[in-house]
Amino acid sequence: MIAGIAHVAYAVDDLEATLHFYCTGLGMREAFRLYDDNGQTRILYVQVRGSDFIEFFPRRPSSAPVPTPAPGRGPSFRHIALAVDDMEATLVELAHHGIQPEKPAQMGKDRNWQAWLVDPDGNRIELMEISPESPQHRAAVEQA
Repeated sequence: MIAGIAHVAYAVDDLEATLHFYCTGLGMREAFRLYDDNGQTRILYVQVRGSDFIEFFPRRPSSAPVPTPAPGRGPSFRHIALAVDDMEATLVELAHHGIQPEKPAQMGKDRNWQAWLVDPDGNRIELMEISPESPQHRAAVEQA
């Protein structure tokens, strides 16, 4: 039935800053764009790996509004987590591109190494090095 997560989507203020952060900084690649009837980029797809994508919508006056939460409730979206093979090496590479984590990487309660970044639009990104002792790893092995 469900084969995986195809993409997550963000509305962004500065498409070029977003591309620089995700492609140059995080090492992803621009996969393709979809254009509106005026030839302007309507949607930009960045490929994380394989069939994993992040979709970006340039924010402009004609854009559909971002849904607002119900009164008394905050937004439900918290962050996107990206798996990394080697946290230490990843953070060194990101530093070469001027990207610093909010604080040093730390071991989470789930036994995974975690570090947090913020993209140009303020979206939080968790970098996670999955350890063999983590519940995520055990669940993945059980599913395989």
